[in-house]
Amino acid sequence: MLRGSERGMALPASPIRKLSSLAEETKKRGIHVYHLNIGQPDLPTPEEGIAAMHNLSRKVLEYSPSQGLESLRKRMTEYYREFGISLQPQNIIITCGGSEALLLSFFSCLDAGDEIIIPEPAYANYKTYALMAGVHVKPLVSKIETGFALPPISEFEKMITPRTKAILICNPNNPTGYTYSKEELLQIRDLVQKYHLYLFADEVYREFCYTKEPHFSAMNLTGIDEQVILIDSFSKRYSECGTRVGAIVSRNEDVLAWVLKFAQARLSPPLLGQLVAEASMSTPKSYLEKTYTEYISRRNLLIEGLNKIDGVYSPLPQGAFYTTARLPIDDCDKFCAWMLSDFSYNGQTVMMAPASGFYSNPEHGKQEVRIAYVLEKEELQKALVALEKGLQAYPGRLI
Repeated sequence: MLRGSERGMALPASPIRKLSSLAEETKKRGIHVYHLNIGQPDLPTPEEGIAAMHNLSRKVLEYSPSQGLESLRKRMTEYYREFGISLQPQNIIITCGGSEALLLSFFSCLDAGDEIIIPEPAYANYKTYALMAGVHVKPLVSKIETGFALPPISEFEKMITPRTKAILICNPNNPTGYTYSKEELLQIRDLVQKYHLYLFADEVYREFCYTKEPHFSAMNLTGIDEQVILIDSFSKRYSECGTRVGAIVSRNEDVLAWVLKFAQARLSPPLLGQLVAEASMSTPKSYLEKTYTEYISRRNLLIEGLNKIDGVYSPLPQGAFYTTARLPIDDCDKFCAWMLSDFSYNGQTVMMAPASGFYSNPEHGKQEVRIAYVLEKEELQKALVALEKGLQAYPGRLI
């Protein structure tokens, strides 16, 4: 019998997608599934982006430059300027989504055996990409009782060893919706400066920040220009996940030169996706304002509804469009699978992401699920009813 690679066998299954086949079987039985498991917005992609596809006049769909179309990168510098971030097009490399941006950043900055500190719960693929790069994740666990607030900076410092090379933050956070304050980011700045670490900052949910203070970017931190690697994406901002366009942004010329070698090896980012992304940036500000207002409304409905269900608790997310909620269940993986395989209410059920996959130690998220409020409010309301009925019927309910 042929044996697969140790790397392939070690990679965890995605907590977001691993129940997809079960969901498809559920649908074949005629049961409606409310997809709250994945951050796929249902809001329309900007008309400008759609029009760019329909009005395509090119006769050849050629490779783009490995670093991405210059016109797109120029347009992005204008976008960042609105957030007080001064950049040149050469500070940006376009990638196949934020996912490739993370992977190429890890490959370019970290060696096998290096360590990276990541606050958890964290986007599950961080761990996957670290494993692919041979990098060890040092998790710093936050608690639902504190709203998943950033642990004290002293806890970060305790984890630093001679092998520590970087800290990664997601701001606003996926899967919790926690948003870092400027003061917290300044503390992290001082730490990476003191220990000469890279700071990977995943800011793909920048537009969805619900705090009183505006979002503060890691790119605005002074004194660590050479250490900040920004991860960005068009997927969630413009509801165009399928275009697969993201970016690595840095003022470190060496890092960008290393990234470009990997980018050249994969040839080029998606041409059509880049054309759509560039056109989408011309959409009126009213598009993002409407999107912002809609997500706040959905968030409020969902969180209020969750906390009304007996035994359920969710803190109020301050960003993105996710919440991590605690349920009165024995095992989140079993419960999420059971909701699809064994339960329906009025021909409906709910698909969620088991939170165990967002921790390095799955015991930490045993009673938690990530819920994405990416459906319209009427759908969310029906999903809440189905979830409540499911919790009442679940044989592994704790209380």
